[in-house]
Amino acid sequence: MEQELRDDLDHGGARGTGALVRVRHFAAARAAAGVPEEELDLAGEVDLGAVVAELERRHGDRMARVLASVSFLVDGVAARGRDTPLPAVCSVDVLPPFAGG
Repeated sequence: MEQELRDDLDHGGARGTGALVRVRHFAAARAAAGVPEEELDLAGEVDLGAVVAELERRHGDRMARVLASVSFLVDGVAARGRDTPLPAVCSVDVLPPFAGG
């Protein structure tokens, strides 16, 4: 998937700051979004917090409540906080909270 996004950028010309993010929703996040995945084209210096803000803007209060308790993977690696910087092309998985220990 990420390669498809990178190919799209290669064919679309130069890109300044920002990120093209493929978001995959699981469980409650999928229900709140109404779609299994979506693409975000974000401007500026982009971190995970910018993705969260855009998802809340697009999908409203229900999504905001879900996002308060989920975990995120950025390109398959667990994000350590909402200030996690994102590369220009990446994937973000929105995962349900995990129990156990």
